[in-house]
Amino acid sequence: MEYLGQTQTATYLTGPKQFSQYSQLPTIGNFQNTYKTTDSYPAPSPLRRSLTTLPWRPSTYYQTKVTPPLNPLTRSMPDPMSQRTQLTELDSLKVPPVFASARNALYTRFTPNDWMASNQGNYLASDRVRSGAERLRLDTVRLCRQVFKSDDKTKRTQSDVGKRLGERIGDINFWKNELAHETDNLIGETAQLQEAKRVLEKFLAETENPLHIAQECLYHREKRQSIDLVHDNPEKALIKEVDIIKRCQERMRNTVDKANVQLSLNRAAQHELEKDASDKFVAEQLDTACHGLRNTSRGLAYHDGVHRIDNTVSVPETWARYSNNNIQRSQAERAASKNMRNEIEAVINACNNEMWQEWNAVNVALNQRAQETTDARNKIQTHLSKVLQEIFDMEKNIELAKKAIQDKEAPMQVAQSRLDTRLRRPNVELCRDPVQHRLVEEVGEIADTVDALQHKLREAENALQALLRTKAALEQDLSIKNNSLFIDREKCLAMRKTFPMAPRIVSV
Repeated sequence: MEYLGQTQTATYLTGPKQFSQYSQLPTIGNFQNTYKTTDSYPAPSPLRRSLTTLPWRPSTYYQTKVTPPLNPLTRSMPDPMSQRTQLTELDSLKVPPVFASARNALYTRFTPNDWMASNQGNYLASDRVRSGAERLRLDTVRLCRQVFKSDDKTKRTQSDVGKRLGERIGDINFWKNELAHETDNLIGETAQLQEAKRVLEKFLAETENPLHIAQECLYHREKRQSIDLVHDNPEKALIKEVDIIKRCQERMRNTVDKANVQLSLNRAAQHELEKDASDKFVAEQLDTACHGLRNTSRGLAYHDGVHRIDNTVSVPETWARYSNNNIQRSQAERAASKNMRNEIEAVINACNNEMWQEWNAVNVALNQRAQETTDARNKIQTHLSKVLQEIFDMEKNIELAKKAIQDKEAPMQVAQSRLDTRLRRPNVELCRDPVQHRLVEEVGEIADTVDALQHKLREAENALQALLRTKAALEQDLSIKNNSLFIDREKCLAMRKTFPMAPRIVSV
């Protein structure tokens, strides 16, 4: 606890300090005998302040630095040595300049001259403020009278602002209606383009059916055998059909991509129109609210400095040009969208006609090839029947030759037996008589006849083998022709009886 205006180390509460002069620091042994505390005069407990009795002051040799009185820390007045402020009554007393609050106990801050100067200053300030207030009051009354006289001008200005707001609302409403009308047209055009694109995508998906059929025909015709594996007109037409269908598909895919791009442009233009219309709707609502404000309206308030804010980004010319540009852009996109629909229609019709014509060309080629194969098969069947008849006749001829050879065996045996028997004639009876000559001739004639018959038999057998080989070749060729006819007629033409896409002129 401390008294107001007093410090813990004030010397006028504890008595004068006594300092001991040391040339060098004492030793620890005789420290208690040589050091004397500054708290030499007892004082009442609340007023007693010491450097050694407080718990945070160590009772050692080292003490707090004493400031020489020649170097004061602070000054109580701007110039304490002035003759005007010299306190001659306190010259003999040196006030410790430690804290300003300590000086209140010994001397005052101001002189009577200061007091009088302060009062005089207050009087002058009061007169000055009152005169200024009186002038302001008179100016305010005069200004209020002028304002009352200018009420008609304010009303005319307010009426003119209302008229201009009405005109502005009419302009906004006009452009808003134009934007709404153009937005409806653009939405309708976008819907038509989407429908045209849907028809094109459906047509593109349907082209997979004729492509699949053409490829299946090529795969089936690869199952032809032997000599019928020819690069004929139907195969050429099928390959051309596949190429045409793929080229048409590529054209349609490119057209679909263009339609998607055009739809994106349409949506972008529609977005700009809707954004502009939305902004105009908000502006119309705000201007309508401003147009409806009166002096007696609710919700009026001051907005200081709002007239100095200029956040406008356009002038009436650029404002109208912006909406006009949006409408022109939308009209340009609608024209491009219509051209895109015409292009889609042209692509669909062109591709449909090309595929339909090539489809008919392939069918005609297949029918012609089937007719040629049928004719070849009929001729083969005719030749085969003739070969079979000839084989039958040749077999009969071979049997006849064999029987003829067999019939010559008995006469040959008889003639040879006679010659052998006559070889047993004795002595001179072995005569080369006419009988002997005739028997020899007979054996030779029979042998020549048998040789000729055997030669013809061998030729007949060779001819029969050739006929049999021809018969096998004709039968194999006949089976090949039948297989080709089955492929062209039963498989290819059966799949191509009807065009898998409706051949019509598409109108989108």
